[in-house]
Amino acid sequence: MDDRQFRNAMGNFATGVNVITTEVDGEVHGMTANAFMSVSLNPKLVVISIGENASMLEKIRKSKKYAVNTLSNDQKDLSMIFAGQIKEKRHVEFEWLADLPVIKGCSAQIVCEVVNEHIEGDHTLFIGKVVDLKLEECPDPLLFHKGQYKSLEKANAVV
Repeated sequence: MDDRQFRNAMGNFATGVNVITTEVDGEVHGMTANAFMSVSLNPKLVVISIGENASMLEKIRKSKKYAVNTLSNDQKDLSMIFAGQIKEKRHVEFEWLADLPVIKGCSAQIVCEVVNEHIEGDHTLFIGKVVDLKLEECPDPLLFHKGQYKSLEKANAVV
């Protein structure tokens, strides 16, 4: 199989869209990611996956902490900003939770301390212990499927 075929197969799995944030030397850094999942309830652990060429990789290694900001359907522009799809400078409003920058208005903000790091292929997996979180009532989540942003369709349930 070639790389494109593999990417297409992985793109068939719909995912939520997150922005990973951290702070290093007083500067906020962020990147869009969909490679995120919960690992354990006790202790509360999550994992993110960062590519070997991503500038965020060394930022998280240095800070030893990160926040996962789960975007809602009305935050597509934030995803595009942190993915580098919007090039012009835009103001992003941050709040602080457990000494880390988090994006205001996200459906979930999850702050983690790195407890383990695994290099697998061309990515590094950061296992994070959840130290704080904040939930907000938000519209539907922002989704990514087959290389495009998607939203949940409201459908009437048939019983």
